[in-house]
Amino acid sequence: MRFPYDHIKAQLLVNMTSTSFIKGFQIVTATLMSLPLDELTPFCGSSVFQDVHVMIFIGFGFLMTFLKRYGFSSVGINLLLAAFGLQWGILMQGIWDMDGGKIKLNIFKIINADFSTATVLISFGAVLGKTSPVQLLIMTILEISIFSINEHLVAEILHANDVGASMIIHAYGAYFGLAVARVLYRPGLRNGHENDGSVYHSDLFAMIGTVFLWMFWPSFNSAIADPGFSQFHAVINTYLSLAACVLSAYAISSLVEHKGKLDMVHIQNATLAGGVAVGTCADMSIGPFGAMLIGLVAGIISTLGFKFLTPILASNLGIQDTCGVHNLHGMPGILGGLAGIVAVALGKSKKGTAAMQAAALASSLGFALVGGAVTGLIMRLPFWGQPPDQNCFDDSIYWEVRNLISAFRSY
Repeated sequence: MRFPYDHIKAQLLVNMTSTSFIKGFQIVTATLMSLPLDELTPFCGSSVFQDVHVMIFIGFGFLMTFLKRYGFSSVGINLLLAAFGLQWGILMQGIWDMDGGKIKLNIFKIINADFSTATVLISFGAVLGKTSPVQLLIMTILEISIFSINEHLVAEILHANDVGASMIIHAYGAYFGLAVARVLYRPGLRNGHENDGSVYHSDLFAMIGTVFLWMFWPSFNSAIADPGFSQFHAVINTYLSLAACVLSAYAISSLVEHKGKLDMVHIQNATLAGGVAVGTCADMSIGPFGAMLIGLVAGIISTLGFKFLTPILASNLGIQDTCGVHNLHGMPGILGGLAGIVAVALGKSKKGTAAMQAAALASSLGFALVGGAVTGLIMRLPFWGQPPDQNCFDDSIYWEVRNLISAFRSY
């Protein structure tokens, strides 16, 4: 058998390139923030950071490409919001622990900046196709600012456990987005829109996002866990919860759909709910059974939510949730918060109390709903360039889109 020398050389090249990039980043950071290089935390979690980064830019971006005429905006605006949001997140989160008037950067700070951006991308899914880029940038500023307050309250004052951020990212981001969507309700879209749907190839692109998110979710839930057994537990629990979630999502989708067929919407989204739901207690000693039970329940409620609850929210409550974030992030996020309360009450964690866990869940939901409603009111102001109903879910209003017929003819 030939020894893979080429593979080793390639890996060395990747490592050297990564090291060069990080050293350059440290120099720029030290220059801008007037910090000596030796005061910066060593870059020791590059693989975890990169996994989280992939989830933010590829996972979330491609998951939202299911709309047949909104793919450019799904990926392109996702990139814009993420790039802007992580910079704003560094500032907003850094305010709480400044040293001598400076914000020190390390690997955990930029991972947390990505986390803050995730809240915006979740909310983006609720209003996908119905808002302008300027509106979304305004939402990014306000949402991350409020998120940093809630995160500080949950982590530093309540001392609650939420290593995988079921409450402070997923539940918060989902209900913030739903509150914005309710305030921005469009009566003209009550009966749907011709572009608010998918075609074969757009669903296939969305599955790319699903698979990337599914593979890297253990890194997301373990990124800020304490090194050692806690981090090991976070990886294993997330791994098992995701696996169990896939089975329940497939089973329920086949059960509720016509002739036992599978619905691609369920598979794209509900298969990820296990990663969301296990987040709060990912680093706790809940055991394989506990992790798989959480994933099983998450897959069931997420699939049923997409099938039955989303239409009810739109018709009865005026919440037009484009991506179904309530089913993927909202309900599983609450499930994760409740699971964390039970796990702490049963002594599965050495930190925190059940009361503080409950307070953290309530805080996340409260900040999300109130903050989202206020943000929605600001986004409703007429000078932000909100698209008219007839141009919703259409890339051509903000992008140069080549005519598909001309493209096929030239091909």
